[in-house]
Amino acid sequence: MIKKLDEIVKKVKSVSSMKLAVAAAEDSEVLQAVFDAKKEGIVDPVLIGDIEKITEIANYLGESLDEIKLVQADDLIDSAQKAVKLVSGGEADFVMKGLLDTYILLKEVLNKEYGLRTDSLLSHVMLYEVPTYHKLLLLTDGGMNIAPDVNQKEKIIKNALKAAKALEIEKIKVACIAAKEKVSEKMIATIDAKVLSEKDYGENVVVEGPLAFDLAVSSDAAKIKKFESKVSGDVDVMVVPTIEVGNGIGKSLTYMANAKSAGIIMGAKAPVVLVSRADTHESKLYSIALGALIASNK
Repeated sequence: MIKKLDEIVKKVKSVSSMKLAVAAAEDSEVLQAVFDAKKEGIVDPVLIGDIEKITEIANYLGESLDEIKLVQADDLIDSAQKAVKLVSGGEADFVMKGLLDTYILLKEVLNKEYGLRTDSLLSHVMLYEVPTYHKLLLLTDGGMNIAPDVNQKEKIIKNALKAAKALEIEKIKVACIAAKEKVSEKMIATIDAKVLSEKDYGENVVVEGPLAFDLAVSSDAAKIKKFESKVSGDVDVMVVPTIEVGNGIGKSLTYMANAKSAGIIMGAKAPVVLVSRADTHESKLYSIALGALIASNK
């Protein structure tokens, strides 16, 4: 079981470098992370975009493009199309967003003709290394689906389980978060959580809900409240009812608990790496490493 983000980097370095297609690669922060990932032996990148601008940035960063494949794109849409086609055609293992809007890339990912569409739902999975928690924590979905219904939540859970399995978690413990642990007709999150907890997710997966945040992360809280649980204090995956809850928990972990993180979009045939300009350089590198790990476990 992988318990630290640095262990992900170490793990992917032990396998063959995964091919990473970077759409609209003419972005200095993204390029620096990609160059560092290449040096770590994590990825073999293909940079798609304005080659002249990519070259200018590489020169500014003092990085060589000699061993890196470059693909010219006419515009941002062309860049996204070419990146996705490389993955769907088997010439790359996963894709990363560069200097273009997320919707442009995801539109191509979902293209029925050449995209990476599956029967699943695209969902955002964040992975946190929190100093006060004893292992890595997966949080979903605080980045894509605003207010998913119960069927969408089931797909969100299944996407997160794929990421959890790549982390070599033998028995995956999932908590469906709500404001309280008792089912209330006035709170749809509690009703959905109860329904989700009764579904079959295969062997070595335990899904509980509804659980308040304290019950999910603290066995002491469960004891005080006399709440019987198989996951309290040892949760691997935290499933939130709405994007606001996930966004709030995630940013609280980052800014108030000094958590390190990595993010990925799941639900397509290959993982999609999206990084924010607000992400640390370390987080960008970890996100690429997480994408490589998941791509190597297809």
